Amino acid sequence: MQTNSILAKAVRFALVSGAAVSATTSFNLVAEEQNTSVQQVERIAVTGSRIIREGAVAPTPVTVITGDELLSTGVTNIGEALNQLPALGSTYSLANSGRFIGTSGLNLLDLRSMGTARTLVLVNGKRHVSSSAGTSSVDVNTIPSVWIDKVEVITGGASAIYGADAVTGVVNFILKKDINGFDVSATKGWADDSGHNKDRLSLSYGTDYAEGKGNVAFAVEYSAQEQLRAFDREQTSVPFSSLKNTTRPLDANGKPIDSNNPSDPDKFFTPNAGHYSISNAGTFNLGGWKTFNPDGSIKNVYLGQNVDSIYCSDCDVTNLNQFTELQPEFERYNINFKTNYQLNDDNNAYFEAKYVNSQSTDEGQPAFFFGNKLNDVKIDNAFINPELVALMQANKDKDGKAAPLSSINIRRFMTDLGARIEDDTRETQRYVMGLEGLAFEDWDYDVYAVYGQTDLKRVNKNNLIKANYANALDSVLLNGEAVCRDEAARAAGCVPVNIFGFGAPSQSAANYINTVSTGTSVIKQTVLGGTLTNSGLFELPAGYVGFSTGVEYRKEQSEVFEPSNAAGTFFNALGEDKGEFDVNEVFAETSIPLLADLPMIRQLDLELAIRFADYSTIGNATTWKTGLSWEVDEEIRVRTTYAEAMRAPNISELYGAPSQTFFDIKDSCRVKHLDVLDDSAQRQTNCAALGVPAGFDPDYDSKRIEGLSGGNQELKAEESTSYTLGIVYQPDFIEGLSITTDYWNIAIDNAISSVSAQDIIDRCVDSKTGVNNEYCNLITRDSSSSEITQIRQSSLNIASLEAAGIDFDIGYNFEVFDGDVRTNLIATRLLKRKDFSFQDEPNTFEELSGTAGYAKWQANWSTGYSVDSWDVNWRTRYVEAVNLYTSKSLALNANPNSRMEYGSYFISDIAVAYNFDSGVILKFGIDNVFNRDLPYGSTGTDSDTGAYDNVGRFFHTTASYKF
Repeated sequence: MQTNSILAKAVRFALVSGAAVSATTSFNLVAEEQNTSVQQVERIAVTGSRIIREGAVAPTPVTVITGDELLSTGVTNIGEALNQLPALGSTYSLANSGRFIGTSGLNLLDLRSMGTARTLVLVNGKRHVSSSAGTSSVDVNTIPSVWIDKVEVITGGASAIYGADAVTGVVNFILKKDINGFDVSATKGWADDSGHNKDRLSLSYGTDYAEGKGNVAFAVEYSAQEQLRAFDREQTSVPFSSLKNTTRPLDANGKPIDSNNPSDPDKFFTPNAGHYSISNAGTFNLGGWKTFNPDGSIKNVYLGQNVDSIYCSDCDVTNLNQFTELQPEFERYNINFKTNYQLNDDNNAYFEAKYVNSQSTDEGQPAFFFGNKLNDVKIDNAFINPELVALMQANKDKDGKAAPLSSINIRRFMTDLGARIEDDTRETQRYVMGLEGLAFEDWDYDVYAVYGQTDLKRVNKNNLIKANYANALDSVLLNGEAVCRDEAARAAGCVPVNIFGFGAPSQSAANYINTVSTGTSVIKQTVLGGTLTNSGLFELPAGYVGFSTGVEYRKEQSEVFEPSNAAGTFFNALGEDKGEFDVNEVFAETSIPLLADLPMIRQLDLELAIRFADYSTIGNATTWKTGLSWEVDEEIRVRTTYAEAMRAPNISELYGAPSQTFFDIKDSCRVKHLDVLDDSAQRQTNCAALGVPAGFDPDYDSKRIEGLSGGNQELKAEESTSYTLGIVYQPDFIEGLSITTDYWNIAIDNAISSVSAQDIIDRCVDSKTGVNNEYCNLITRDSSSSEITQIRQSSLNIASLEAAGIDFDIGYNFEVFDGDVRTNLIATRLLKRKDFSFQDEPNTFEELSGTAGYAKWQANWSTGYSVDSWDVNWRTRYVEAVNLYTSKSLALNANPNSRMEYGSYFISDIAVAYNFDSGVILKFGIDNVFNRDLPYGSTGTDSDTGAYDNVGRFFHTTASYKF
């Protein structure tokens, strides 16, 4: 009994600090039963963390956003709204979700921009099944927006409260408990300068039954948006490239003199610029760069006056923005059901179920050949133009001697064979059942079971089969008819392909060359748990001690199956990832009132939490948290926390099979890269030991090198420390004003990462112990050319991360002209954001604060005015100007480019609503009222620019009805 009592106290400690599931209901039961102590219990609960209240009274920093606020703009998915909060990075929004295979349509949260894997997403304090295979990352668009009461964004290492993955914090979606009445809403939105539009329809109905003992509700949501391409908007249709500065004076050796002055950049960021050596029609270099007309005849490539290597401006540029998708086609169905039934005065049973189907289509670049020998065309090709044959026969070498060619390499985007299209269909189902209530007179309990499953079907269309393409390209004339040269291929249905000129390939050739590859994955999650809470365990002179304890069992399973019809195609060769783990946890939390009703100390509480976990993968792990909540008087509250947290490696990090990838690298053994070192002797020696000849200088830095990337079953847990210090000021002399300021600091050691391809090369050839090292073993070079042909990566506990900042939350509500004014400012000042690629090198890091994706200042200002039946809301979001280069890179080169930053960014939204007496509400709004442009030359489709709007001015109207 004594042991159980101690454990129970420890767990209450965890609950009070922020991990409980249905503690709101439990607390209300306690409040109803204990009239004599309700004020004491409520005061302790307010400073707890299982029952998170408003940010101004929470023991740990927390930002609270209501469900209505999330849907106040034209967004049709709540993830898009959450990503606009200063604390969250836009790592995976709809605009940039298509950067990787199988991720299109995902909206994953990234608290403090320290990685989606380190942000824990909960629903009513309970775990939610992942939406991305091999990870714990939750697609928040699977959460029913119509039932969201509020969203709590909790800062700091919360692993002791909620378990692993919460090293940077928690985003907890609190759903409405009892649903009564009928609620239907329809939203239609359309862009000002394109055909892009969005739709959202939701319907919810709930009612009490059994004389009020039970409540049952269901909700259906539908949301969709049309594809938006870069070519659909004038602003994003212009191609840009950085071209060499050709205005510099020359030294005695004829080389440009670099002044290292930012006003004299190495390159100029230039509009209407890009590649000229590859095109949709096909491009080759034979006595100058040439391309093809639609009929296959030859014409010269116009290079203009400004040429830099394979780039030019105001020339025959290939506009890569033709393949850029600003917003994917997306459609989502969300069906939800919930019920609870009061079995008796002390016990309540509940059940939840949902099904979500989301479909996203991502369209990107077609297959392409950029110097690949697979695109060598023989001189007797069935479709070759006689003019090209004559050029090949008349070719001369550099000495002017005849050197006729038997084949020629064509650089080409295979756009007319069809763009590569990925259709991702996800089906998520989740079931929660539990029993909660009052036990032992004053103990709240909650026993629950959760099962979730996500099934992904990924269909990749227009996937080029390399062998079929090679057969189709190698064609000859047979009896005056174009056929594939290889007889066996002809017998197997080979159709010859004509690549001389855009639009030349026939549809039958495209059908022969392309295939559809289908991949699937399954993610499963099982959670069993229970909590026991007493908000007034016993009374001390300063108040009641709160306590909570609980246990949880969780099993995670993930399996990625090899895609069909993918072998030997242009599609990356992916390994089959399969793995699972389980964890048993026990946690405890307590809130101890230390002092009360003293000068300068109205209330002083100590918060403690601890969690013990036993993982099937990494073994035992312990996390803990301590904090103080000091209420100076009725106006001022000070709060501080310190936590040691952990994150266990996820399934893909542990069991990920080696998958094909491609790297942009510089071969450090090239002569031009030896000169960049003050002392290159060691590098030269090591390069020679690798068999690289002296004077090695092949021009292949611009090519992407094949790589393999996989998991590592020897990984250990990440470890983090975090601390916060905040003050809350609610002055009596200004009613309705609340000012909250919190400093936060997070450091993560043993961070799971992989050595970059370039670091692998450099650490191999710069090793002072020779080439028999772990890095050289990861590199494969061609035995004849000495060129790198493959680099291998794996997950390692090698990195560390640091971040610190200050959050501000200022709210002021007051009355004006018989109406209510609501104002709120949420802002974050990022003080540091350091990435250490190698944690054993503490003096070598990248300071990301102030660079793209890590603005030093971000803020949201909102104000609203309600009078009679009218409601007006205005919101302005601010992102401070950011550098495009880190201080480390600028220390090496102070003037790399004419475009050095993205300027400060303001974007404003407005909405006006009228509430009719009948229950009908009509709302009209404009997002991006002033049609603020993207940063110059960007498209808003990567992680660095995801915070900027790429749709432009957007109108939306909503009609809703409640009764």
